[in-house]
Amino acid sequence: MKHYEKLLEAGCFSRDGLIKLVGTPAGAKAVIYEYQKKGYIERVKRDFYVVISMETKQPVLSRYEIASNMFPDACITHHSAFEFFGYGSQVFYDCYVATDSRFTEFEYDGVTYHRVERKPGLEVIKFGKVNVTSVEQTVVDSIRDFEKISGLEEVLRCLLLVPALKEDEILKCLARNNNGFLYQKCGYLFEELQDEFAFSDSFFEECHKRSSDAKRYLLKDASETAYQEKWKLYTPPILKKLIDKGVGDFDAIG
Repeated sequence: MKHYEKLLEAGCFSRDGLIKLVGTPAGAKAVIYEYQKKGYIERVKRDFYVVISMETKQPVLSRYEIASNMFPDACITHHSAFEFFGYGSQVFYDCYVATDSRFTEFEYDGVTYHRVERKPGLEVIKFGKVNVTSVEQTVVDSIRDFEKISGLEEVLRCLLLVPALKEDEILKCLARNNNGFLYQKCGYLFEELQDEFAFSDSFFEECHKRSSDAKRYLLKDASETAYQEKWKLYTPPILKKLIDKGVGDFDAIG
């Protein structure tokens, strides 16, 4: 257990990091073999390991800490960020990782880790060993990608758990994306959620000014739609039904 205490302090490590610690590739290979055999560490993915607690026999890091330390630029995002902040209406068995480093999705300890492209200028906050997108960044990213990740209904559920949002920070995130369709979606959704967030008229004016001129569908597979002329969006006839459904489902879970 010569190196266990140092590895325990880090919580997880890469093969390259271990080589720096022990001095040689052969030495690192020997430590990995010995420590895995004795249950001191577990392989998370190729060349990346997590330390196991001698008391609990469980990984010493959470899924969010593991994801944040997979690569130097890694951070948790989308629904995983909502969960970390306590705004997830349910816990997924998935962890979304924003990074420039490519990896194939994999499963460890019952959680599937997915790579998300790291957009330029991503606003990231550090909490101990966790790197996570800011609440406003998480909201904008989730609205942009809801059809790829958690679905509109789940994003609405999460939004209703967020106590407050800074509209100027939302606008900064939107400006970094520079996507007319995203301005349309955010303008429409926050107008529908005006009772919850009370954004100013200037927020909606900015969204409207920067929105795309194209008529778009909020949901690609919606069976019924209503046209929102202001935002040039085809949306569910009554978005509040999705919101109410989300709240009802959340209450039932609780």
